[in-house]
Amino acid sequence: MNAVIDAIRKRRSVRSYDPRPVPRDIVQTVIEAGNEAPSAMNSQPWRFVIVEDIQIKEKLLGAALPNAKKILEMVKDVDPERYAVIRTRYAELKDPVYYSAPVIVFVIGHGRYADHSCPLACENMMLAAHSLGLGSCWVGFGAMVTEDAEVRSILALQGEEKIFGPILLGYPRDYPEKPAKKEPTATWL
Repeated sequence: MNAVIDAIRKRRSVRSYDPRPVPRDIVQTVIEAGNEAPSAMNSQPWRFVIVEDIQIKEKLLGAALPNAKKILEMVKDVDPERYAVIRTRYAELKDPVYYSAPVIVFVIGHGRYADHSCPLACENMMLAAHSLGLGSCWVGFGAMVTEDAEVRSILALQGEEKIFGPILLGYPRDYPEKPAKKEPTATWL
């Protein structure tokens, strides 16, 4: 099978990581893959902030967790089954947002083309990580840190910059099974 198609089919969102560090050259390769993503008008409206420091991760978790819990409470009435699964995860894990991943990569976008382009960089990074034997996960709750002035300073967020991802990276402790996928809806004209 084609290696790219194989990587797309086998990549999973990993939420359980071995604590060993990821060599910086491997992380750099993942970042470079993100940088190779297509972007509107070749704007490349992104920059990357790589977090490995445990104290910074604790600050990030402290900023993200209250917001994630607010969202979780809203899910309770809309999707009780999902609420039960997520609530259990929050109760069991020390870090239910970043899953104690050794590396957190914030893809930070700016300008009018960021919303269309930065997700492409994120996907490139996750596929590259998989091809290099790493697990990855895009954690939306992890981006809910922008109300914290100290975290904004740490990430050097300017003006209207927006966080995409963040993308977690690390060696998988457990690799999830493939979830059931719906058949694609496609209309041929």
